Amino acid sequence: MNEIQAKDKQYVAGTYARFPVTIDHGHGSEVFDTDGNRYIDMGSGIGVTALGIADEGWVAAVTAQLSAVQHMSNLYYTAPCADLAERLCTRTGMDKVFFSNSGAEANECAVKIARKYAAESGRHTILTLENSFHGRTLTTLAATGQEHFHTLFQPLTPGFVHTPANDIAALRAAVEEYAPAAVLFECVQGEGGVLPLEEDFVAELARLAAARDMLLMVDEVQTGNGRTGALYAYMHYGITPDVVTTAKGLGGGLPIGATLMSRKVSAVLGAGDHGSTYGGNPVAAAGACHVLDRLDDTLLAAVREKAAHAVARLTGARGIKAVTGKGLMLGIETEKPAAEVVRACMERGMLCLTAKTKVRLLPALTIPQELLDEALDVLLGVCAG
Repeated sequence: MNEIQAKDKQYVAGTYARFPVTIDHGHGSEVFDTDGNRYIDMGSGIGVTALGIADEGWVAAVTAQLSAVQHMSNLYYTAPCADLAERLCTRTGMDKVFFSNSGAEANECAVKIARKYAAESGRHTILTLENSFHGRTLTTLAATGQEHFHTLFQPLTPGFVHTPANDIAALRAAVEEYAPAAVLFECVQGEGGVLPLEEDFVAELARLAAARDMLLMVDEVQTGNGRTGALYAYMHYGITPDVVTTAKGLGGGLPIGATLMSRKVSAVLGAGDHGSTYGGNPVAAAGACHVLDRLDDTLLAAVREKAAHAVARLTGARGIKAVTGKGLMLGIETEKPAAEVVRACMERGMLCLTAKTKVRLLPALTIPQELLDEALDVLLGVCAG
């Protein structure tokens, strides 16, 4: 254990099961530890560093804003905040944006929108899916459809019910029984095992939402900002949400969350109804503007091509039972325990993640083909060995 790891163990809350690796620096999809060991980064900070480590354009955008003004309260206007909101609305067709600092906060905002929208009708229940993950605050834990996250933190925020993903009959029954104010869902359940929702199920969610005046709210915290090969994953399904939440890859490495509102709900939150000291921070917003500008049709097509290549190499390979996901958000069911595979890959110079029983890959969207293949070689070798 080096000095940094010892200091961390002494002073940092023990909420993370860290690997015995101290990252010192990196560039693109390569990082180096304090001992000089090189790793291919196939986790991108759990889907955050969408353009890779220390991307020159992103660094320049952030540094320029940092040298101008690093923070102002939301009592005043700043150009990066307004510019980012314009980009998000223009590219999604949404009407307004509320900025926060994380995915959980973006989802908290969505919950408040739904509750206020339906308040006059007396509805407050929000329907989410079993196996979902929406954050670690008490309210977003309540929204999360995984009981093991709930056990030690009761009582959670009331007003959430969960229904099985891809079960249309159960969905209809839940809507009939609870008359929800909104439904909140991930198009690909990330922490739940990298499982895409079926198209007919999403279509029925959208149909029921329109028929019952339920808000259709899509959690794009992990799936958004190019991760699945579309700007946002809901775009694969041809639906028009009322609310979209996002974070992670949006900031490219700086903390930012966003709650996008359609015209239907854009006036629900008025002055004083919600707020955030750091939301829309000009430095984080400047970085996010650069990320969105880079996420053009060419880059998104490259994401889809790299994903197809990775799936083709992994599917049917020795030691691999199944591959799920969408775009560069892949879950690999391996014959060996996933945690064992991840540790062996790390020892061979490749960093990846787990999701339930699967190995999870979330590389930078800009990962070069040769590095992607080198990382896949490591994974295939570990799984076959």
